[in-house]
Parts: sequence; structure tokens; C-alpha cells
Amino acid sequence: MTKYIFVTGGVVSSLGKGIIAASLGRLFRSRDYSVIIQKFDPYINVDPGTMSPFQHGEVFVTDDGAETDLDLGHYERFTDTSFGQVNNVTSGRIYQEVINKERRGDYLGATVQVIPHVTNEIKSKIVAATKQFKPDFQIIEIGGTIGDIESLPFIEAIRQFKSEIGIGNAISVHCTLLPYLPTSGELKTKPSQHSVNVLRSYGIQPEILVCRTSKPIPKTEREKLALFCSVPKDAVIECRDMKTIYEVPLALEAQGMGSVVLKMLGMEDRKPDLESWENLVNKIKNPKKSLKVGIAGKYTKLSDAYISVVESLKHAGYADSASVEIKWINSEECVDYASCKKLLSDIDAVVVPGGFGVRGIEGKLNVIRYARENNLPFLGLCLGMQCAVIEYARNVAGLKGANSKEFDENPAYPVIDLMIEQKNVKGYGGTMRLGAYECHLKKGSKAEKAYGKEIVSERHRHRYEVNNEYIDQLSKEGLVFSGMSPDGMLAEVVELPKLDWFVACQFHPEFKSRPDKPHPLFKGLIDAVLLRK
Repeated sequence: MTKYIFVTGGVVSSLGKGIIAASLGRLFRSRDYSVIIQKFDPYINVDPGTMSPFQHGEVFVTDDGAETDLDLGHYERFTDTSFGQVNNVTSGRIYQEVINKERRGDYLGATVQVIPHVTNEIKSKIVAATKQFKPDFQIIEIGGTIGDIESLPFIEAIRQFKSEIGIGNAISVHCTLLPYLPTSGELKTKPSQHSVNVLRSYGIQPEILVCRTSKPIPKTEREKLALFCSVPKDAVIECRDMKTIYEVPLALEAQGMGSVVLKMLGMEDRKPDLESWENLVNKIKNPKKSLKVGIAGKYTKLSDAYISVVESLKHAGYADSASVEIKWINSEECVDYASCKKLLSDIDAVVVPGGFGVRGIEGKLNVIRYARENNLPFLGLCLGMQCAVIEYARNVAGLKGANSKEFDENPAYPVIDLMIEQKNVKGYGGTMRLGAYECHLKKGSKAEKAYGKEIVSERHRHRYEVNNEYIDQLSKEGLVFSGMSPDGMLAEVVELPKLDWFVACQFHPEFKSRPDKPHPLFKGLIDAVLLRK
């Protein structure tokens, strides 16, 4: 029978519940247990696909085409597992499905209410994931902070679910903040006590308390938390700020959190195999080399907008015992070419990531032009590939005025056009080309050599593509289309083989990178830099 762990947060938001959930998943995996993780988000959006990256950060895409919360990326990276649509549930989707059922008459004329209809729908999502994956452990993270109105139906659904499956089959892990007052030199436990009291008022007693803190928790404060929050002393877990998020599983294991959870759930406490993870953390903390990579995008004010790109660059560095410093480059500041050259003068490589809309595009084109003309290792992702094609068309192929129809409805040369299947789409949410598709790589190309195989599967999220009418012309001018869809109708990868590393792809390789298994295209970029050094 699957065992369930519910993760909630209190005191303040952004405590790192997702990292705690992912780390716990890694501890189970290290004991050879199967595990899945779900994220329940209280917002009314059906999914984050239509939300601004400035507000919500990155939209993570799964193999089955779900547009999900960025925490799904952490879950996949920590557990080395691919998740899907059932792993991210929002209030919007719950209410949408309840209303659809009401309109169909599924409730047989009953008055539709939060309890039981909304809470039943939430519980059905837990069960659906269990049936699909059949895991030993299922971790469910509830977004937001205890006390928020939005999350109340989820909290009530958890209370019901725990009582329905019986004692010993589910536990609650509550994450809180212990603020440090420098004037008195004290860590204060009262906010955590209040947070637990609020959770109790909803009918849930947490079995484990994870305390975010900047200082070690004294024995007296740990005992006070255990006493007032009614948790065992060994279930008060300290989680201090660390150099890298990948250190968190080791810190939790050192305090026996994995063993505590397994004991509470009546499961065998197998000996964990964390050797490879320890080696990874050792590489991260003791790099032998360093390099600086620029990320030239339009959402640079919020680093979470590109979190998978950042992590993928770091993963590639870890493999070579190199630390990767990120330089954020606002593409709007690169519209002037002289300013662009100055901003790129101190970096070893540049990545142009995905995005939507015309803002900052001319700056991205200047970044790519500089990289091409100065043999600066370059990787383009999604929109970054489209911009690479536009730049090459304008400045090498002589197609002055070349552009994408996303930015100009009537360009002189529409080298980027709307995909055929997108031309009659009216809405925005969940209507793009989403999820995993095959790509066939050209034998002997840089991309094929990086992957070590000719057929790969990668995740997509886009509406526009390279206009096939211009492929032959661009190819004659030296741009190599080294990756195509199986039917040859969609350009997937372009490259300039004479340069050290100038590769761009229509898909999002950052979604499949792992800390101990860097993605081949990011590894190719970093390897090219280190070879030059």
C-alpha cells in the first residue's frame, strides 16, 4: 500500500517546501523505494501556462505536455523521475472539473458545495496519481502558507484523506521559519508554534516539523518546539541555509529524517545509498575550475523565470568539476550594439533562452550576432533558436527585413511563421505544441556527437517554427539544420559547425537535465568553453 506524506508551510511563503519534498524523495530513492511527488497549487489559474514569468517564474513542461509549477523541475531533478499531468493540480483545474460535472448533471441535482464535492475532487487527484504510478511513497506539497483562504479546501481534503486511509499510512510534515533576533541573539519559536496551532485548528496535527533557520537550533529551543507543537524531539528537523540545494538531502539524512518518516509509516529502514549524491555535493563545494556564462533574456529581474536553464548550466559544470557563474544580461540593454559588446566582453559563453513577445528581441539578435562573429560559445533555446535563424537570415543570407510573424505580421522575409496546427487556435492556455516529440539528428553534426545517438526525444513549448520555404536558402548560406522532426516538417536544431559551439534548438533541453546527468547540449556548451580555456 502506498504511504503518503503531506508537506505544508507556515509563517512565511517561499520557505523551500518544494526542496524539502524533493529531498525527502531522494532519501526514499536512495533506499530503493519508488516515489512520486505532487504539487497542489491554490491559485485559480488552471495551470501556470498563461501566467507572467515575473509573477510565477518558469513554466515547467512534462513529457505528456503539462504546463506545471517550477517545483516539478526540482522533483524530477532530485528523484531522477519523469512526472506528468497528474503531478500538478491547481484550484482552477479542480473548480473547472467540478463545474463541468455539475453542468453534465453528474451530481444528480445535489447542491454543489466545497464539502464534499470540491474536497472529493481533490482527493480523486491523489488517488489518480497513486493508480498511475503505484509508488511506495507519494509526497504531496500544498502551495502557499497555512492560513491562506485559497488553500483551505486542500487542507480539508488532506484531513479527510488521512482519516480515511487510517493511522500509520499518512503523515504531515510542516515547514516553518525560526526568525533570529540579532539584538537578543535568540532564535524565536513562537511563530512556528502559532503556525502549528493554525494547522491544528483545521484538524491536522503535524508529525514532523522542519525548521528553516540561519543559525543552529539550541537544544532548549528544540525541546520547546517538540513540547508545544506535540511532535517527538527527533522529529524537529533543522534546515539551515546551505551553499547548494543539492546539500539538503544529506543534511536531512544526517539528522535521521528518513528513518523517522519510515518508522512513523511502519516501513523498513533500508540502508541508504547516497555515495553518488555525496560525490556530487563534494564536486559542487570544491570546484577545480570556474567560468562565467551569460543568460541574455527579457525576464532577468526574476531568476526563477530561467531556473531550469541555470540548473542545467550548473549540472554541466559539475560534471567537469567546474563552478558556473551566471551573468544576467537584460536583452533590452543590448539593443545598442556597442552596449551589447560591452556586456558580453567578460563572459565565456552565452545562452539565449525562450520567451514570448517582441520586447527585447532586437537585443537578443545583437547578442547572437556578437556570439557568431566572435566565436563565443552559444546555445539557443526555443525562441533563442528562432532568433538565431532571423539573425543569420538578415546578416549572412542577405534577407534584410527577415523576421518572425510573432513580432511583425508582414515581414519582408517571414523566416519564422506560425505552425500550421496553431493557425486556427483562439485561446492561449494549453494550446501550444507541448510535450515530448522525437527529433532526428544529422549524423556527424555537433548535436549528434553531443547526444551520442541520432534519435532523441525532447520537450517542446512553442507556437512558431522555422518557415520551411527558407530552409534551402539558409542551408546554402552555411546554416546547418542538424535536427528535424521525423516527418522532416519541423526544424528542431540548427548549428554552425565551423565555430567552437554554436547550436540552437526549438525544444527545451533544460527540462531533462539532472544534477548527476547533465543534458548533452549544455554539456557540449561547457565542454567547448573548457576546451578553449
